[in-house]
Parts: sequence; structure tokens; C-alpha cells
Amino acid sequence: MDTGNTARGSFGSQLGVILASAGAAVGLGNIWRFPTEVGRGGGAAFILIYLGFTFLIAMPVMLSEFIIGRSARSNAVGAFQKLAPGKPWIAAGIMGVLGGFLVLSFYSVVAGWTLHYTIQSALGQLQGQGGTDFSQAFTAFVSEPWQPILYLVVFLLLTHLVVARGIQHGIERYSKLMMPMLLAIIVFLVGFSMTMPGAAEGIRFLLRPELDEVTPEVVLGAMGQAFFSLSVGLGCLVTYSSYFSKETRLVKSAINVCIIDTVVAVLSGFIIFPTVFSIGIAPDAGPGLVFITLPNVFLLTFGEMPVVGYVFALLFYVLLLLAALTSSISMHEICTAFISEHFGTSRRKAAAVVTFICMVLGSFCSLSFGPWQEVTVCGRSFFDLFDFTVTKFLMPLGGLLTALFVGWYLDRKLVEQQLTNHGSISVRTMRPLLFLVRWVAPAGILVIFLNELFPLFIL
Repeated sequence: MDTGNTARGSFGSQLGVILASAGAAVGLGNIWRFPTEVGRGGGAAFILIYLGFTFLIAMPVMLSEFIIGRSARSNAVGAFQKLAPGKPWIAAGIMGVLGGFLVLSFYSVVAGWTLHYTIQSALGQLQGQGGTDFSQAFTAFVSEPWQPILYLVVFLLLTHLVVARGIQHGIERYSKLMMPMLLAIIVFLVGFSMTMPGAAEGIRFLLRPELDEVTPEVVLGAMGQAFFSLSVGLGCLVTYSSYFSKETRLVKSAINVCIIDTVVAVLSGFIIFPTVFSIGIAPDAGPGLVFITLPNVFLLTFGEMPVVGYVFALLFYVLLLLAALTSSISMHEICTAFISEHFGTSRRKAAAVVTFICMVLGSFCSLSFGPWQEVTVCGRSFFDLFDFTVTKFLMPLGGLLTALFVGWYLDRKLVEQQLTNHGSISVRTMRPLLFLVRWVAPAGILVIFLNELFPLFIL
């Protein structure tokens, strides 16, 4: 099935396909979560395990989303309706749209923090703080009721402006601008961090596999990081691939996206580890790394080399902001495409609805760090509830259903037609790919899902 519906818009080039899809995968997690997991999991040993799971589990699910999207030429919900009318498979699409709203809401909170720190860096305000002040300043900022919401709103408006412009003039054009900028900044920061005193120790840790630190927890962590890093399971790539042309090579595109995502994650390690090791700080988890630990590093650099420290800090937060934008655009598009096509409204109106809803929900998440700290649902703050719902349920279940749908429900001829562009190209790895989609990916996702609910159940 290929409706050939071009009225919805489409990507104009193969480069646009790869950069937009890679932008959907590359996000804040690549820059702070991946180095943290590497630090906990034995350096290069974790990276090798991660690479294996990326191509054995995450890529087959990505490829499945590509097949569904381009076959149906529809949004995440409409795609399953077209390919399996009247069947319960539509649940995968519904979970994707719901997940898109939830992710964009709580993700924009952290992205708003990033925007705040980017502006602070540009104005040189990080230079005026003492080392012990960064933790207090961060806590004071996130707990303040209105300022974080203001940054959240600005960030969502930036995302809205891109999505509302459409596929070629919005998402593709800005992906072609932002992704090369992101990669260029990463390369520059890697070059700088590797010249810092004591950086060799961080590089050595990153490249030396510590096999004795590889435990079942590390293996499961690498599996989960590979799956979640590529943003599969939420219908984002179903939506994006519905804009692919008939000439787009799905297997090649999936491989390129996985490579770009992995390169960004590994290069982020070459930024983080030499930098923090140079002053004897071990990278910690989550926001603390980029909003507390690294500002301390920048502060020391400001003292020794003010201009270099200023440039390093500014470029680092611009890098974070670009990564946040490329991911938020893809989440916004899941919801915008659904509302526009399901309710028959214009893209601009649909985008406005999504932006408004996420501003409201995002404000609830932001207030969870301030006046609403004691407000809980099912024992969790709004921020934690949204995060928990997406990462523990919607993403793994969506990914599992997507792999099972393509591997076991879709007609084999349709799958092969999509992979070979209706016989115009040869895919020598057809059998191994289908085996991964049918057996390996579902089994791996099931392990991730059960472990998220019942930690280390396999031990």
C-alpha cells in the first residue's frame, strides 16, 4: 500500500531525510545521559555493548517505523488505521501521540533551563558566580514559579515556528541548518577538551574497556540506552517516514541515523570526560552534570583563560539547545500531524493547539520543582509522572507493538516492497533484518520493559 499522497508534504532530499531523522534521535540524553552511563558501565565496554544493541534492537524498530510510515503515508494513528483497519494495532499509534504530548511537555522544562543557561553564558553571567553558588543558583532558579515557565514558553514557541512552516520549509530546512551546526560545535568542543591538563586520563577511561565492571545491570542499561536514545517506539519516525519519497532507501537511512546518533553520543563523552577529569570531578547523573558540575569547570577555565572559558561555556549550552530543539520538533510533529489529519484542520492551527496544550502541561511539570512540589498524582509529581509513563510504558510497549506489527502482521510482500523500493534496489541483508524485526527486537524490548517495571528481574 502506498497512497502516493504528496499533498501532505514531503522531504525534498535524502540529506533532509537523514538529518531530520537523526535530529529526532539526537537529544539532551545523548549529551548528558550517555556519558553518565559510560562512566558507570566500564568505559569502552559499555560503548561496545551499546553498539551491539543499537543495531540488533533499536535499528530494527526504527526500520519498522519507516516501513509503516511510508506504506501508509499518514500520521502515527492514521497509519495503523490504514494498514490494519478495525484492528487493535491502532493502540500503538494512540500511545505514540499521547507520548508525544507528554514528552514535549516535560522535555520543554529541561530545554527551558538550557535556554536560560545559554543566555547566561552569552551575557557572561556564569563568570560572576562562585563554585559553591552553582548548586544554590540552580535550585533557586528551578523552584522559582514564573521564570522557568517563561523560558519553557519561549522554547515551545521556537519549536512551534519550525513545525508550523511545514516539512520542506520548516523541519527539513532547519534540520539542515541545526544538525551541521550541532556536529561542528561538538567537534570544536572535543578538540578543546582534549587539550585540557589531565584530559588524557578521561580519554583513557573512555577508550579502555573495564570488563570487570560489566554486570547484568550494565548490560541492561546499555540495552535501554540504545533503545531510548534513538526515540523509537513513539511513532515519531512513523510520522517522519510518511514524508519520505519512493526513492528513499529505508535500510541505508536507518543505518545512517544510528551512526550519527552514536557518533554524537560518543563524541559527547570526549567532551565530558576529559573536561571533568581535568579537574578531578566525576560526571554525575542528569541535570546536575550540565547545570552544576560543568559550570564549576567553566568557572575554573574563566579564571585561567577567560576568553576560552567564555567561548567553551557558550558553545556547550548552544549545543544543548540545538539538541533539545531537534528532538522537540519531532515530538511536536507527531501531535501536529495527528490533529491536522484526524480533525481536518490546517497545519498552523494544529501546531497552535499542540503548542498551547504543551505550554499548559509543561507549566504543571515546571511547577513540580517549585510551589507544586507537594502536589502528586499516584505518588509522583507531574514531571516524574510524565517521565515515568513515557519511559516505562509508552515507549517500550509502542516499540514492541511496532516490531510485532511489521514482523508478524504486515504482509511479507509489502515489507519487502518497502525495503527494496518496489524491487528497484537490492537488499542483501533482507533475511537477517526480518529475523531481527520478528524475534530479536521484540525479545530485547520485552526484557527492557520487564526490567523497568521489576528491576533486575532476570538476576
